[in-house]
Amino acid sequence: QVHLVESGGGLVQTGGSLRLSCTASGRTSSIPAVGWFRQAPGREREFVGGINWNGSRTVYADSVKGRFTVSRDNAKNTVYLQMNSLKPEDTAVYYCAGRFYSDYGATAEQYDYWGQGTQVTVSS
Repeated sequence: QVHLVESGGGLVQTGGSLRLSCTASGRTSSIPAVGWFRQAPGREREFVGGINWNGSRTVYADSVKGRFTVSRDNAKNTVYLQMNSLKPEDTAVYYCAGRFYSDYGATAEQYDYWGQGTQVTVSS
């Protein structure tokens, strides 16, 4: 069993920054590919960004491209989501998800393990 734990959420003003962390633990503490998703009230869960096993490839949703950055530190079994220039429409619960493939996927169905989520609220 693999456990993913997100941290770093909170309340921030428009234009501010937050860095979310996703740390893996359990029987296999390293997950090759990781995706970040978010879900706002009344909306479906949407893909935000993803990173492959060694961090050489990343992908982002158009809505966050240029503002968000996904990175990883495999020595710490941790993947990060750096969020800059935050907007009120970024308000959501953010989830990290892992899959045992070398490359990321862009849909929730492609992921095997999920964290519990962390709330990000951007005030206007």
